[in-house]
Amino acid sequence: MDEQETPVTPLRGVLTAARDGLSGIAELLTSLSSADLAEVMTLADEVKSQAGAAQVRVTAEAAHRGEFASARRGDGSVHAWVREHAPSLRQGGAGQVAQLAQDAAASTPGGLWSHGGPEAGPFADETRPEGIVWRRVVSGEVGVGLALTALREVARMKDLLVEEAVPTVTGAILDLGVEWGQAHARKLRPRLLAMYGLEGELDKAHKRLRAGAYLSSPSVAEGDLTEYRMAMTPEQAARLEAAIGPLSKPAPNPETGEIDLRCAGQRRVEALASVLAAAASEDAVAAEPGGAATVVHVSTSLADLLAGLSGVNGTEGAGSVMGSRARDTMLAPSVVRQMACDADVVPVVLGAAGEVVDLGRATRLFTRGQRRMLWHRDGSCTFPGCTAPAAWTQAHHIVHWADGGPSDLGNAALLCQRHHTQVHDRRLIATVHPPDEHGRSVTWDLSRGSYDRDLAERLREFARARAPLKGGRHRRHLDTGPPEGWASAIPDSVLCELADDFEADHLALLAEESNNWVMPA
Repeated sequence: MDEQETPVTPLRGVLTAARDGLSGIAELLTSLSSADLAEVMTLADEVKSQAGAAQVRVTAEAAHRGEFASARRGDGSVHAWVREHAPSLRQGGAGQVAQLAQDAAASTPGGLWSHGGPEAGPFADETRPEGIVWRRVVSGEVGVGLALTALREVARMKDLLVEEAVPTVTGAILDLGVEWGQAHARKLRPRLLAMYGLEGELDKAHKRLRAGAYLSSPSVAEGDLTEYRMAMTPEQAARLEAAIGPLSKPAPNPETGEIDLRCAGQRRVEALASVLAAAASEDAVAAEPGGAATVVHVSTSLADLLAGLSGVNGTEGAGSVMGSRARDTMLAPSVVRQMACDADVVPVVLGAAGEVVDLGRATRLFTRGQRRMLWHRDGSCTFPGCTAPAAWTQAHHIVHWADGGPSDLGNAALLCQRHHTQVHDRRLIATVHPPDEHGRSVTWDLSRGSYDRDLAERLREFARARAPLKGGRHRRHLDTGPPEGWASAIPDSVLCELADDFEADHLALLAEESNNWVMPA
């Protein structure tokens, strides 16, 4: 007697035929051409993708029906059901299938599930991350692992993004993951924050990273090698790679032609040792006190570069590192501004279509003579209460180089790394004056936001200082090198316009804070 026809009968026939057909593939391989092999590989991959999508649908349907209600009493679970009925997933993946299917089923109100999928809830809404992910999973395009990665990444960033950009961000994570794998999808977060984040979110994210950066104490490992563990912020990694990158390339002997047999790891550690040896050398310190720490190539769009001149916060001015192992690392606007104080920055300006429209020159923001004068003038970090010696400091532009501040001694102060970061974070400004009774020539205004409050007037002072006196003579000022930085390239009229823009922005911010202020109870 023939088996009674049921809804599962045709489905069983299709799946059984696919299984039996693939199991006999070995007998046919030797007779296939190269083109045939490629075609069979593609078809087998499509079958595998559709089978994976079917497993998610089946598990979600079972979960929606309450097949695993006994799990609440400790008798079973979705994970156990998947492992029992899909033995191949015991090798890995059963938990992911169970999690995604259960999440989809649990998010849907009872009675609103049909055709193997939700009709209501976030997984049925194709404008929400869950719906976008579910649609591409059940089509077989996106695997379960990538789907869960995308949902986790969007959940982490959702409150940090412009609301209307959430679907775009979800799609971007999936697109990159489909092309390069879910590990690469996790690396996309900084770039997405730079492109679609709320104002200042990328800066805040980079500041939160500082507490997690570390360098372990040395540990003698097997073979008497000394082992360190380290995690760095994007800024620190960009500096490190810019410093050791040129020294860690293979170096064949130009005379004998002998190739460089050192592995990449050995070349990198020896490059780091060379940098440290140069930094510790008395000759190096004497040759160039406070020299620029790194040379960093940063790409940005032309629109962002221009917006960065008048934008204090937001994503304008964010850059992507180029030309080192830290390439594609996103640097927040505040990080780019701080690095512009003491690093050689080469801006690579991109046009609307991504083409290179200008390659800037590396600008040593303070000359060797100016740095030497700063060492003698300041002697140590100028932040109140800090005694870090000059050899540990960086030359800081009091009015930032990116805002039009000139590379003159009257706009310079030595700061150690810790206080350099604090000055940028708290947006503090200083005044340079003749030495006081304690020999100090720099006084800091430690009220938070003093930089924004005084910036407009400082820019006007620069413009007035550059204006010629009667008879065409110019004002004299003490300096030891040619004018450099944005201020030397910006006409006085534009510099004054920038000052007006900064002042208007600052007054608008003060008005907003005043309107939001509530008298304490």
